[in-house]
Amino acid sequence: MLKIDNLTLHYGSSQILNGVSLEAQTGKVTCVMGTNGVGKTSLLKAISGTHLRSGGTMELDGEDLGRLPAHQLAKKGIGYVPQGRMIFPLLTVQENMETAYACLPRSEHVIPGEIYELFPILKEFLHRRGGDLSGGQQQQLAIARAMITKPKLLLLDEPTEGIQPNIIQQIGRVIEYLRDQGNMAIVLVEQYFDFAYALADDFVVMRRGSVLKRGTKSEVTRDELVEAVSV
Repeated sequence: MLKIDNLTLHYGSSQILNGVSLEAQTGKVTCVMGTNGVGKTSLLKAISGTHLRSGGTMELDGEDLGRLPAHQLAKKGIGYVPQGRMIFPLLTVQENMETAYACLPRSEHVIPGEIYELFPILKEFLHRRGGDLSGGQQQQLAIARAMITKPKLLLLDEPTEGIQPNIIQQIGRVIEYLRDQGNMAIVLVEQYFDFAYALADDFVVMRRGSVLKRGTKSEVTRDELVEAVSV
C-alpha cells in the first residue's frame, strides 16, 4: 500500500503540488483525475522520484521511503510507466525489457512468460527496434518493462494517450489482470473518463495542485466525478 501525506513539489520557484495526501491500496486501482495542468503528472514524478518532492512523507507497505532517488525507489518496488512511454528507440524490444533487470538480483534476470501471454506482439517483434514500433506497441513495451521489475506499486501516466481503440481495450484487460492478482497497488492517471471509471476502485480528483475530491466508486457517483473533473 502507498501512503503519501502533505506532499509538495516545486519547479524552481513555482509550487506545483500543495499538500497532496492519498492512499493507494494493494489489489486496487486508484485513479487520479483532473483537467490538464492540475499536477497529475507531477504527482507521479514525485512518487517515482523522477522529480524530488519538496516536502511531505511517503510510505510503501509501511516503510518510510524518505527522499530516495528514482533508481532506489524502483528497487524498493515502484514501477513507473511515464507519459510518452520513454522506451529506448535504438534498443530492440528484448533489450528494452532487459533494462528492467537493473532493479532485480541476477538470479531473477529473466523475462516472465506472462509478459508474452499479455502482450503477444512483443514476442513477435522481440528483435525489432523500439523506435520502429507503433505508439500502441511502445505502450505495451513500456508496461511490460515496468512489470518485469516486479513492482509493489505501478504508476501509469495516461496509458491510452494516442493509442488505437483495440490496444486501449487490451491495456484495460492487462490493468484488470494485474489488479486481480492482488499483489500490487496501481495508480492510474487518465484523461479518458470511461476507461478510467471502468477500471478504478478509488478516485482522487485534483485541481490546482491540490486534492479536490476523493472516494471509492461506491462513495462518489459518476455524475459527481464528471462535475468535479470539469471544474
